[in-house]
Amino acid sequence: MNLNRTHNPKAKSWIEVGSESHFPIQNLPFCTYASERAPAGSIAVRIGDTLVDLYELCHLGYLKGGDDPFSCDFQEVLEYGGRASLTSIREQLFDLLSVENASLRDNADLKARVLTSVAEAEILLPMTINAFVDFYSGIHHASNVGKMFRPDMAPLLPNYRHLPIGYNGRASSVIVSGESITRPKGQTKAPDADAPSFGPTRELDFELEMGFFTGRSNEMGEPISIEQAEDFMFGLVLVNDWSARDVQRWEYQPLGPFLAKSFATSISPYVVTLDALEPWRLEGMPQEPGVLPHLRNPGPSHFDIQLEVSIQSEQMTKPQVISRSNSKYLYWSFAQQLAHQTSNGTPVESADLYASGTISGESEDSFGSMLELCWKGTKPITLHETGETRTFLADGDTVTMTGWAQGDGYRVGFGDVSAKILPAK
Repeated sequence: MNLNRTHNPKAKSWIEVGSESHFPIQNLPFCTYASERAPAGSIAVRIGDTLVDLYELCHLGYLKGGDDPFSCDFQEVLEYGGRASLTSIREQLFDLLSVENASLRDNADLKARVLTSVAEAEILLPMTINAFVDFYSGIHHASNVGKMFRPDMAPLLPNYRHLPIGYNGRASSVIVSGESITRPKGQTKAPDADAPSFGPTRELDFELEMGFFTGRSNEMGEPISIEQAEDFMFGLVLVNDWSARDVQRWEYQPLGPFLAKSFATSISPYVVTLDALEPWRLEGMPQEPGVLPHLRNPGPSHFDIQLEVSIQSEQMTKPQVISRSNSKYLYWSFAQQLAHQTSNGTPVESADLYASGTISGESEDSFGSMLELCWKGTKPITLHETGETRTFLADGDTVTMTGWAQGDGYRVGFGDVSAKILPAK
């Protein structure tokens, strides 16, 4: 664990931060935004309900890091100096925003240029995503799926405990929290039907996941070692990897997910750095049998991040929490995922997105998908306010995921990733 002054639980900012906020001075996640004075794609960090514009700070000489890395293109920030540079920038911001530092605190004109209320800004997709990879690293989810669909076999396939299973997804359909999704159409086949049919999915589902963005690129043919992997990571986000289960069931053999997964993936807009999460670093669950040397974690590589999923129908006045899980239930760490992805020499670029796969816990109330919570449609969920039931998601439902690491009197969080389901077109 690599702790420094930015992890002091007693640290405070001169910017007001509510006691339940996900964005205290110990966090300072990155985002992009637009406002009346800031062009779309401007880079900021969030503290409380305030955005701090990094381009303006750098331009005015308050951030040191080289030749003005803060343009309106996030990719330039990502490639600039790697994680070490971002660590330095975060520490400088921490000092500048600390309650004891008067240089920005007492300069009204400067604050007017640098600070923007979140309520007055449009928070955008954090970056232009080059590639998207979705893993299958939640062992409880994988076991549940195996029990449901292969009841006469071992729940986990033979390769599961030896390598992180994944597939290349669709970067063009990754959207930011707040954007609605349209119920997808696809080809399905009922068990008693002679032929498939085409129409809107009847089994729309969410998947509770986390993801990381890469912040550096490697050369083609040069693997990223397990020891190097975190140095290539910019930070983490929440991910809802929407799924059409009936479409998936018909199409997934022999090559895996395709149209059932490519229509939409929602992510939270604030990229939380690994540095901010350092106090919650922990060992993952035992990996048995032991993994091959190139995938052995060099130290604690998992994080204690609490996760929640809620649903709100159009008839409800408030959301209902239906699942509580934790990122510690991932079998494969983020570092292992990236090391495996590049072990054959695959080149990655800055702003590639990697999702973890569904993060289910051990208990029924911690499952990370409707497929599991309702056990393939046999155990409907009741929405208590209205008495409605769900086995899969209905048009008009809003699904919201949130996550945070709980500290002593503060939390470092991700905000929400939320989307409303619109009828098929």
